[in-house]
Amino acid sequence: MKKALIYLVPVFITILAIACASGKYKTSADLGKLNEEYTDVSNDIADLTSELTKAQNNLPVYQAKATAESAAAQNAALESSKQASQATSGDVNAVKKSEKKADKALDEAKDAKNASNNVKDQEKKIRELSEELEKKKKRLQELEAMRTAIAATNTNTNTNTNTNTSVADTTKNAADTTRNLTDTAKNPPADTTRNPADTIRQR
Repeated sequence: MKKALIYLVPVFITILAIACASGKYKTSADLGKLNEEYTDVSNDIADLTSELTKAQNNLPVYQAKATAESAAAQNAALESSKQASQATSGDVNAVKKSEKKADKALDEAKDAKNASNNVKDQEKKIRELSEELEKKKKRLQELEAMRTAIAATNTNTNTNTNTNTSVADTTKNAADTTRNLTDTAKNPPADTTRNPADTIRQR
């Protein structure tokens, strides 16, 4: 059990670190940090795209050089083999030439190996740049989604506020109308039918 906990603790720490680093923006108060990261990620994408393009353009150059070096190494090895067969006669000059051819073949083989390694390194660089670029693009999409969500939340909040204000105004107007009707009922207009009788009495 203890061993299991020892292995699980680093995993939990890693997950927590990733979650914190991901940067979840939820409210309009987070827009400043969101826009800052958005700018940084956009710049990273531009830089990675430039590096990747350069690496992809250089790859054919490395491949061509590796092909040439490999051919040169094969030719040098063949020449060394021929010279070595001639050196078996015991001729001192032939032996010296054979040694020179062998040294040249060795050098050519080293150059061919280095050229081949350069191709592999360049291919690895392209692969790593591509992976990093995809991560940055994915993060940019996440930031865009967060920005859209925050904008939608703000729009809904404003709409609800305006709706509540309109409802409150309508309720207030209805209350005022009811109050006016109540006042009218309490204070009815004067009865004008009494005026003719009063007029006759005065006569």
